[in-house]
Amino acid sequence: MDFNIMLQAHRGFAYLILLLAAVFVVALLVTMFGYSGKISKLLRKSTLFTMIFFHLQALIGLVMLFFFSPGFKAASEAGTLMSDSASRNAYVEHPFAMIVAAVLLTILNKKFKTNDKLKMGWVIMGFVALAFMLWAFQWHRLFVA
Repeated sequence: MDFNIMLQAHRGFAYLILLLAAVFVVALLVTMFGYSGKISKLLRKSTLFTMIFFHLQALIGLVMLFFFSPGFKAASEAGTLMSDSASRNAYVEHPFAMIVAAVLLTILNKKFKTNDKLKMGWVIMGFVALAFMLWAFQWHRLFVA
C-alpha cells in the first residue's frame, strides 16, 4: 500500500467527518431545545455514523502514521519529534486529541442508545469531543491539492 493512497483516504474521510459532525451538532441542539430532552432517532443515528466514520478515520490515520509516514520515522529517528512544534502537532497532538474525541463519541453513542432522556453532562461531553476534534483538525492540510 502506498503512503499517498492512505493520505488521500485520510483526507477524503476528513470532509465526511466535518459533514457528519455538523449533522451531529444540529441533531444535538435540536434534541436539547426542541424535544424536551427526548433523544431523537436523528441524534442516535447521527452519533452512530459520526462515531463509525471517526473510528475508521482514526484507524486509517494510525496505520498511516506508524507504518507509512516518512515524516514520523525521520522525526523519531532524529530525536526532533517533541522539540519541533510542527512535528509534535502532526504526529503527537493531532492523533492524541482525535483518539480522545473518538473515545468521547463512543461513550456518547452508548449513552444515547441506552437512555431516552438527554442529560446536560452528555451535551457538554459532545461539545468537548467536538472541541478536541476541531482543535486538532489539520485545517491547513485539508484544502491542499
